[in-house]
Amino acid sequence: QVQLVESGGGLVQPGGSLRLSCAASENIFSINVMGWYRQAPGKERELVATITSGGSANYAESVTGRFTITRDNAKNTVDLQMNSLKPEDTAVYYCNARRFRLGIGREDYWGQGTQVTVSS
Repeated sequence: QVQLVESGGGLVQPGGSLRLSCAASENIFSINVMGWYRQAPGKERELVATITSGGSANYAESVTGRFTITRDNAKNTVDLQMNSLKPEDTAVYYCNARRFRLGIGREDYWGQGTQVTVSS
């Protein structure tokens, strides 16, 4: 029921920066956790960063210090600022929305994915 639309992917040189944006179809204040995941060819989808409704952020070890996740509840958007990009960051990046509702349980929603390619 929650629709997520991503933007900002593209080709960037090593050491460069990109900012990914995810727009949700409903107020993200009601969504417990927003996050970014990525999947490289031949690899499983992995967690990049999450942020709770209260603004608490968590990052994968591989991106700590380089990536920053933020949310704007007024605009219903979640961004991922990616700095000091490495070729290993090349992947399809997916926006995730996770919520818990009484009588329903855990729900996960995913964006369509946006390609990030880091190459010289």
